[in-house]
Amino acid sequence: MILSQLKRREGRRGFTLIELLVVIAIIAILIGLLLPAVQKIREAANRMKCSNNLKQLGLAAHNYSDVNGTMPPAVLTGPGIGWNDQNNIGPNWAIMLLPFIEQDNLYRAVQQSVQNYQAWVTSNGASGSNDQSWRTNLVNGVAFRSTKVSIYLCPSESNGNTQGSNVGGGWARGNYAANVGPGDPGSASSGGQYTTGAGGVQLNGGAPVSAGGVFYPNGAESPGSLTAQDGTANTVMFNHIRVGPAASDMRGCWALGLPGPSYTANNAVGDCYTPNDTGCCSDDLAYCNDRPDIAMGCWGGGWGQAQARSQHSGGVNTGMGDGSVRFIRNSIDVRTWFLMLSRNDGLTYNNQ
Repeated sequence: MILSQLKRREGRRGFTLIELLVVIAIIAILIGLLLPAVQKIREAANRMKCSNNLKQLGLAAHNYSDVNGTMPPAVLTGPGIGWNDQNNIGPNWAIMLLPFIEQDNLYRAVQQSVQNYQAWVTSNGASGSNDQSWRTNLVNGVAFRSTKVSIYLCPSESNGNTQGSNVGGGWARGNYAANVGPGDPGSASSGGQYTTGAGGVQLNGGAPVSAGGVFYPNGAESPGSLTAQDGTANTVMFNHIRVGPAASDMRGCWALGLPGPSYTANNAVGDCYTPNDTGCCSDDLAYCNDRPDIAMGCWGGGWGQAQARSQHSGGVNTGMGDGSVRFIRNSIDVRTWFLMLSRNDGLTYNNQ
């Protein structure tokens, strides 16, 4: 009996090295096949969360309008202050929406400063002041402008934790931008007149087209006024933007009211074509990094132009004037993109 047990034990053997390597290779192949599926599921979840963020912002803008008569201005600019004066512009739309996205405590930290600046604007300098303390007031020991607000960040953003280092530094990042229209911020309230879009694309057979924005410096539309113009469902209210690829690049800073940091403008015109365009020098803003290789082209000569961009595959999420969210593909044509961004062009476009 003892002899038979020994024979049975001698008959057992472990894995050979070759067999072990084969098993490891099979496991590696399975993991390789599984990873793309996991990444797709993760990106689908991120895109859904991003869409929900935009939906909440649309609802907040409508609620703001119910209380104040219009949606919040893109940015406040006091008497004699240009919309591109980075040191003297006031609070922007994202700051004024804070009480409407359950961020009352954060807003209260700068409420007096916001009211001082608003009074300076509305009284044309007769009262109020150029109060810039909203930038640096402390919130739990952190400067207001350095405070991260989760609803303003897309979960697919890879640079969201790198704060903007210019214009005083310490600017928390954000991925959503007010649509100031496809034209110049300085004429966004009326819209200016355009006959062609980016690349010389004809917009209306040579007839001029208005390019008014939903938001603009010191003002904005209401849902009712959008309905009376091109329609809330036909007009982009919020665009997705990307955070600059370096700390010095101020694209995507939620509290800084300039094109690129928190609103889009002059897109679908000039050399700024369609979402995620890959040309060099596409955006125009100070301190930026020209990275057409990652669809972040930029000319750093001054503020003025910013395109919708995202890290979602194939396009960008947009919040429409009726509160709905649409995914706009990079392949959209320039004319359609221009008309979607303009609130008062009076023309129709084919959904893409």
